[in-house]
Amino acid sequence: MAAVYFLSLGCDKNLTDSEAMLGLLQKAGHRFTDDPAEADVIVVNTCSFIGDAKEESIRAILDMASYKESGRCRALIAAGCLAERYQDQILRELPELDAVLGTASYPHITEAVETVLADKNAAPFACFDDRNALPLVRDRILTTGGYYAYLKIAEGCDKYCTYCAIPFVRGRYRSIPMEELEIQARALAEKGVRELILVAQETTLYGTDLYGRKALPDLLKKLEEIPGIVWIRLLYGYPEELTEEMIETIGASGKICHYLDLPIQHAADTVLARMGRRTNRREVTDLIRRLRERIPDIALRTTLIAGFPGETEEEHRENLDFIREIGFDRLGVFCYSREEGTAAYKMPGQVPKRTKERRRKELMLAQQEIAFEKARAMKGRVLTVMTEGYLPDDGVYAGRSYMDAPDVDGLVFFEDDRDRDSGSFADVRITEARGYDLVGEVL
Repeated sequence: MAAVYFLSLGCDKNLTDSEAMLGLLQKAGHRFTDDPAEADVIVVNTCSFIGDAKEESIRAILDMASYKESGRCRALIAAGCLAERYQDQILRELPELDAVLGTASYPHITEAVETVLADKNAAPFACFDDRNALPLVRDRILTTGGYYAYLKIAEGCDKYCTYCAIPFVRGRYRSIPMEELEIQARALAEKGVRELILVAQETTLYGTDLYGRKALPDLLKKLEEIPGIVWIRLLYGYPEELTEEMIETIGASGKICHYLDLPIQHAADTVLARMGRRTNRREVTDLIRRLRERIPDIALRTTLIAGFPGETEEEHRENLDFIREIGFDRLGVFCYSREEGTAAYKMPGQVPKRTKERRRKELMLAQQEIAFEKARAMKGRVLTVMTEGYLPDDGVYAGRSYMDAPDVDGLVFFEDDRDRDSGSFADVRITEARGYDLVGEVL
């Protein structure tokens, strides 16, 4: 059996596919190594969402290819979005690859590994199933530490925003059946998972294709009943799809984190129209007001795009004004990435890179002031914190509150004389803020 090194790039939705591939390889008897120099097979699950992600994926493939010379690698495989999006070019332009798998073809990973290893002189293995297929793999190896896990509830997207290539790479929107998600979630809880993080290209549309209605509240209520699950977190909820029923479900729950990720992308109605978004500033502002009235302690996260084609300085200032008006708890900004095949690719008024980056920095500096002020205002508040690990050099534990999603938000640091396992919970009184992070003491 082969020793496999696995590198997963891109989003958490991609990570669930990577974990499924790991599970399939383990079931077939293969083993894993964290040293690419010791691997017989190297798999790179790629991303192609924006230009930087494509460049990172290509660099990773080329870096891993070096282990064919300096290590024991006999097979290099690329899977995921880059492979799907550029399936006609990837083997031609990256001859270092021995196999490629499209976004719906990851269940073929074992076949790819064993086919390539059986005959090193054979033509490269290529598998591109219909991108609108919905493969379901229950055997996953968690790479998140075991106490939290991502649960992908749907695949693909039907929005066709003018800047986004996801529908061309991941296919149309298709929900995973509720009974299947319940089986997966119960299996994760039995493995020790205490936080389920629901992800999709758009979680708020869950069920519309299967059940003819927005069924996310129904799914959440089923997941709440699973023993062992303490937190349920929602990511990627589009503001125009957030219903009153959904708001009520979050507010009334003892398990659903009072945390929402609402990707808004811009504040200027003129830019939103060019983006093909289905909302406007007034509607978003009204939604946020209602959320804060109904769920006073809710933490709101969003993302914005700087430098969309045709964006003027006035439209950029609308973004700045909006950030200061709303006061998001968490916010990220991306520079617009010109993606071939999208409607925005051919739009006039492409903004120079330097201007895009300046605007991104200005938006992030405006948000930094808000975030630091909000962090300082947390002093004296008691938060339930999920322990993530211990930092021996500092003598403190690090963890996350309900306001913090993994990898994108801040941390809470605290001392405790007791030994704490990752995934355990502690009540922490906040004593100070350090930038985006908080420091506290265990009660």
